[in-house]
Amino acid sequence: MTETKSCKYFMKHAINNRQYLLYLNYHKPRKEVYIMPPALQPQPETITLEQYETLPENRRVEVFDGVAYDMASPSQIHQALSMELSNILYNYIKTKKQSCQVFSAPFDVKLSDNPLTIVQPDIMIVCDRNKLDEKRCNGAPDFIIEIVSPGNPSDDYIRKLYYYNNFGVREYWIVDPKRRMITVNYFEGDLINVAYSFDATIKINIYDDLYINFSDIAELLNI
Repeated sequence: MTETKSCKYFMKHAINNRQYLLYLNYHKPRKEVYIMPPALQPQPETITLEQYETLPENRRVEVFDGVAYDMASPSQIHQALSMELSNILYNYIKTKKQSCQVFSAPFDVKLSDNPLTIVQPDIMIVCDRNKLDEKRCNGAPDFIIEIVSPGNPSDDYIRKLYYYNNFGVREYWIVDPKRRMITVNYFEGDLINVAYSFDATIKINIYDDLYINFSDIAELLNI
């Protein structure tokens, strides 16, 4: 049966127009798709540490595998959460008279020289003072909190989870005010993606007796 006769036969016996449309779609010529080999695809520009250090002070970027990514400005709730959480950590460490230090963004953490990887965690605790050189922290902090930005949640949930785990961060929290959730990743204890609500009181696992009551914080900040 020729293509023309086949088409007429199908039209005559079709139950409805949808079948005929499906028939035409199945028999229409297929376009060839050319996939460019990875070696020929345009590669993103990379920067060196020297180039990073010459960037304008008002431009906030993070560098992953040598590629710089601009960071969005934090929101009001982001800043309020950062201040409350930083104060809790600072007061605990001060009371315990520990040598650890608390830092909040913007403060650089250089995880790798080659390829260059530099992040600016929202909040971090560094206990090894040999990692601090007055310019940045060279190596992984002990504890990191990232507060999720609505415009780019995958950065905290996926990309930074991968890098922090692989470069030796002991514990990493993701605080998501929009979803009212805290995700705890205690890499030392093989606990990954343990989720809590803003009604919970959560233990920081690298310490024996440090708990954060997010219910109090949510009430204070009207989250």
